[in-house]
Amino acid sequence: MIKVIVVGNGMVGYKFCEKFVAKSGQEKYQITVFGEEPRRAYDRVHLSEYFGGKTADDLSLSTSQWYTENNIILNTSELITDINRDVKTIHTHLGKTHTYDYLVLATGSSAFVPPIEGVEKEGVFVYRTIEDLDAIMAYAKKIKQKGATEAAVLGGGLLGLEAAKAVRDLGLNPHVVEFAPRLMPRQLDQGASDMLQSKIEELNIGIHLNKATQYIDGKESITGMMFANDELLKVDMLVISAGIKPRDELARVSGLEVGVRGGIVVNNQMRTSDPSIFAIGEAALYNHNIYGLVAPGYEMADVAAEQILNGDKTMRETIDMSTQLKLIGVEVASFGDPFIENNDVTAIIYENKLSGVYKRINVTKDSKKLLGGILVGDSSDYNSLFQIYINEMALPKNPEDLILGSRDGSEGSSLGSVMDLPDTAVICSCENVTKGAICCKILDESCSSLSDVVKATKATSGCGGCKPMVSDLVKATQKSLGKEVKEVICEHFSYTRQELFDLVKINKYENFYDVLDHHGKGDGCEVCKPVVASIFSSIYNDTANKHVTTQDTNDRFLANIQRNGTYSVVPRVAGGEITAEKLIVIGEVAKQFDLYTKITGAQRVDLFGAHLSDLPKIWKILIENGFESGHAYGKSLRAVKSCVGNAWCRYGMDDSAGFAIELENRYKGIRSPHKLKGGVSACIRECAEARGKDFGLIAVEGGWNLYIAGNGGANPKHAVLLAEKIDKETVIKYMDRFLMYYIRTAGPLIRTSTWLEKLDGGLEYLKQVIIEDSLGICETLEAEMQTLVNTFECEWKQVLEKPRLLKRFNHFVNSDEKDDNIAFVPLRDQKMPKAWS
Repeated sequence: MIKVIVVGNGMVGYKFCEKFVAKSGQEKYQITVFGEEPRRAYDRVHLSEYFGGKTADDLSLSTSQWYTENNIILNTSELITDINRDVKTIHTHLGKTHTYDYLVLATGSSAFVPPIEGVEKEGVFVYRTIEDLDAIMAYAKKIKQKGATEAAVLGGGLLGLEAAKAVRDLGLNPHVVEFAPRLMPRQLDQGASDMLQSKIEELNIGIHLNKATQYIDGKESITGMMFANDELLKVDMLVISAGIKPRDELARVSGLEVGVRGGIVVNNQMRTSDPSIFAIGEAALYNHNIYGLVAPGYEMADVAAEQILNGDKTMRETIDMSTQLKLIGVEVASFGDPFIENNDVTAIIYENKLSGVYKRINVTKDSKKLLGGILVGDSSDYNSLFQIYINEMALPKNPEDLILGSRDGSEGSSLGSVMDLPDTAVICSCENVTKGAICCKILDESCSSLSDVVKATKATSGCGGCKPMVSDLVKATQKSLGKEVKEVICEHFSYTRQELFDLVKINKYENFYDVLDHHGKGDGCEVCKPVVASIFSSIYNDTANKHVTTQDTNDRFLANIQRNGTYSVVPRVAGGEITAEKLIVIGEVAKQFDLYTKITGAQRVDLFGAHLSDLPKIWKILIENGFESGHAYGKSLRAVKSCVGNAWCRYGMDDSAGFAIELENRYKGIRSPHKLKGGVSACIRECAEARGKDFGLIAVEGGWNLYIAGNGGANPKHAVLLAEKIDKETVIKYMDRFLMYYIRTAGPLIRTSTWLEKLDGGLEYLKQVIIEDSLGICETLEAEMQTLVNTFECEWKQVLEKPRLLKRFNHFVNSDEKDDNIAFVPLRDQKMPKAWS
């Protein structure tokens, strides 16, 4: 029987056990695992979710029975103190001795603590284990009771930014202190780091760069951090997340070879200088490097398991450090060589400071090869870009289309479909699962669903970044077999949104629970309830007031909830045209209720900081002065932007402002699968940015050019030309058909751009449907749209006219008092949430 001892019960140690069990077959073995922590292996990648309420059991990588079921002895809270390599034994701090045939050192790493005077003071923590998090939470609670508000995180890397979010979630104002001149210096260039910094600062997290901490201020507990030049940052708690150092102390005392800067030296078989001892994960020094990502650690575990079982698998010579993650709600990714700069390389950069998006790709001068890139604010293209890079696939004629999207309606990416990838393409880098492995599970009928594939291959079970591509592969493979693939709404309804739309319309349901009783199961959830409410609105033009209990927070209170618990007020300003009298009213409301005011990109005035109980009072004033709800909170038309048009501009070719107002008033309040935005420009100079909208019009000689299915935001898409040189009546006819067809057929929360991309036949098919009437439904679509137009009601006017609807706007059920926990501070002559400061 093979006796294997694993020292370390983290993610990589657990993965070794899992791989070994899967590969062992009929081989008899006995695995004994030792872990210093008092629990079985858990997911450190999602450790910050512990602050959000997840328990240690929720984060656990296995059940409590898994070890026993697989003939593995798990010893927790037990430290290995020595290895006797001559007789192949290990010794524990409890005085026990165990023999081994093979020893696997998966001791991982510890937090690097810089040699700063005072780091031993009370209130200074590291961010590494569940015990660390328990200590941080307990201390935060204690100091908050004494009035403390400020905390710092030392380190602006991946873990440091996660720690900053944790500090903020604990109710303290976080400050990130970084020695380097930018955040995430190993993954991001200056432009990307600047964008990330601005996004994080918007979340009320202070950033302090180029700061060398001299000492920790305070007597017994921390009161501040002293930087060079006698600059003091007053804080009441410090979390150190400044990097890692390999846990190689056991290897050192045992005489194994270690690197000059630490780490247990291993070869491509994961063997140390002792062939019976392996090292994997962050303790292992491979190719002179320590790899701090889970994917290389899992690959090391796989190699070690195979070597012990006499396999021939070895580590790749180079380890890819590409990664995709979400930091404090901000999407960040890098792949390949993100920094490469020489005469043979061209860097293509897209930067949108308004949307907080930065994209960079590095391509060869001949535009034939993708070498690497960086994505901040929108990483939706990461999987396809990574596959193009790693498989050295051909680039499109214009490589910039990879990050900008095509400007002519054609595919922007050379990865037209996931099925175009070679079978050897690694889709899940954490588990090293290829496209071929995923597809074969469907083709050989051993799996019939995404969940089956995940269970069989472990794909998506690591960081989860590959899930969209794995899902697409499963669907595409099923379709290739002639199987029906349905995008069901959720576990409570086995229907697509389009099918449920038809069921509601045909059966004339008007209540969520009628739909659930006849066509669903269970009690419903936060996914299906708003979807069904939206369907009611799309069919009957029901306002959010009729289905309050099934709405999300924004629709329930007819306002967007803000990060500090207040709400925004956005009256409609059709086409951006407003009278001086109405401007004065908005100003008076903002002044009376002390609201922050901002002109938006959609040519409206946002009023921020309204207490829930003040919303009816504010809207009463606005509606009495001719305003109505701007639906900034709903999945509906937000606004139609316009330039001033030919009334004022010498370049204007038509009345863009007048037409924008007409279109906004026509489609206002109409609920749709996702929000809608429009634009009308009076000439090709495009001041209204019509080609970045869900629908857009540009005046030209001979009429209007109509563009559809574009959008700004995190994933910008250029709109495509549907029809050119058409008159206003034809514009409205095509618009009615397009919008109603989208409302009928799109999935939940699918924008027009994504809907069109996934529509079979694409733009040409859509033209046949809504211009040529190939399905014979255009008359019906127009009639349905006209019904919605004719039955518009302002939701806030409804509330004010029906006292029973006002009850939900009290912050407390049994009191008219406001929430006194909401506080503000002055900034630029306006008020801002206190958490910002």
